[in-house]
Amino acid sequence: MAFIALGINHKTASVDVRERVAFTPEQMVEALQQLCRVTPTREAAILSTCNRSELYLQQDQVEADQVLAWLAGYHRLNLDDLKACAYVHVDDQAVRHMMRVASGLDSMVLGEPQILGQMKSAYAVAREAGSLGPLLGRLFQATFSTAKTVRTDTAIGENPVSVAFAAVSLAKQIFANLDRSQALLIGAGETITLVARHLHEQGVKKIVVANRTLERASALAEQFGAHAILLADIPQELYNSDIVISSTASQLPILGKGAVEQALKKRKHKPMFMVDIAVPRDIEPQVGELEDVYLYTVDDLHEVVAENLKSRQGAAMAAE
Repeated sequence: MAFIALGINHKTASVDVRERVAFTPEQMVEALQQLCRVTPTREAAILSTCNRSELYLQQDQVEADQVLAWLAGYHRLNLDDLKACAYVHVDDQAVRHMMRVASGLDSMVLGEPQILGQMKSAYAVAREAGSLGPLLGRLFQATFSTAKTVRTDTAIGENPVSVAFAAVSLAKQIFANLDRSQALLIGAGETITLVARHLHEQGVKKIVVANRTLERASALAEQFGAHAILLADIPQELYNSDIVISSTASQLPILGKGAVEQALKKRKHKPMFMVDIAVPRDIEPQVGELEDVYLYTVDDLHEVVAENLKSRQGAAMAAE
């Protein structure tokens, strides 16, 4: 019997690759069931975030190549390209890796708290799919316990720094006075909620939240005195926006080059700052080619994050 953790992350693969290997929430149950059906996998769970796609598996013996072949086929990738950026951990190393991930020790933002919630979601979806057995069930519970201990007994979670915080920090570097800026936030999930909180704390008074459903956009907007709109209304609001930060689960870009070009004309080429935290990306990469647009992806936030890591290195060593 073998336990395997395999996948790709922000250290091994660019956002171009990660967005092609990402699983949408709608795909998860069917993907898990297919994985267990067509590979020699008895139990399985999938963790898919903006920074990683990982599979946690129980097999009678290590058959990682078959799983990688399935993963490449599922996402229509070249197998050699996937293998070039994939990692495989087995047994004790796989358990250690899983616990490091849940504790935030393997995150781009060291110690970030969101990953534990995402790990719990992966556990719940595997249960729903019927792919979670006794081994994975026990490993997940042990992982949650370890992550809680790390947060309780070390300083890893102090002064929390998230990708959302990094995005707002970058905006502060570009705009001298954030309180004079208007922000358009696309999405209404946890990451965008954090972005809204950080912007609000920095004095941004005009915030617009755009989402697929107006109900969720309104619920978030009410917390910060913001305005809620549907995704379809973005073109009418875009030209007013100095800051655009997006994080949705959409499989297709939400903001294209043409829409941004039109907005820039109305703005008389006043600069726009954009951060696309989503994987797959919400904003077409070609938008970054436009003059007066400063477009950053989640990978571009590395430098901002790196400045905040130094104070956490000691806590990380203690957690290990």
